[in-house]
Amino acid sequence: MKRCTWAEAESMQEYHDTEWGVPVHDDRKIFEFLILESAQAGLSWQTILKRRSGYRKAFANFDPIKVAKYDEKKKAQLLKDIGIIRNKLKIKAAVNNAKSFLKIQKEFGSFDKYIWQFVNGKTINNKIKSMKEVPVMTEEAEALSKDLKERGFSFVGPTIMYAHMQATGMVNDHEVGCFRYGKVQQ
Repeated sequence: MKRCTWAEAESMQEYHDTEWGVPVHDDRKIFEFLILESAQAGLSWQTILKRRSGYRKAFANFDPIKVAKYDEKKKAQLLKDIGIIRNKLKIKAAVNNAKSFLKIQKEFGSFDKYIWQFVNGKTINNKIKSMKEVPVMTEEAEALSKDLKERGFSFVGPTIMYAHMQATGMVNDHEVGCFRYGKVQQ
């Protein structure tokens, strides 16, 4: 079974085979990926996936309503939590992003409606033959990043947002030879 070259490591295969590139329309799941992608900044995705259960526990099973209420005491506790990346700015961003996430939900009815408008409501199916062809960002990711920043988000640069778009199926960047390409495209 042929996979994307980045997923050849056994530790990445389950994520690649079951989640990466699958369109996500559940707000809580989108929020989860926003927290995880923001935490990844400067690190490998593998590092974040190893701590995913720690993030789930630390961030109230990715409930944006609960995370938005985290106070200074809770943020200080998270700085001591070995189950997550203990970075003060990333923890602060997660809480602030939860507040901004809720504002967008209120304005658009769902975060899903808001974020998918950046790809006109449907997955962009790239025809990547090699991971070397995958861009680090696109015009859509830049527009999304800019809009999120204007709405108070942080750790949402265009590269991070392109990775988010890949993870949540807004973009299908599976290599065309990968067994997941066609399945995700459907």
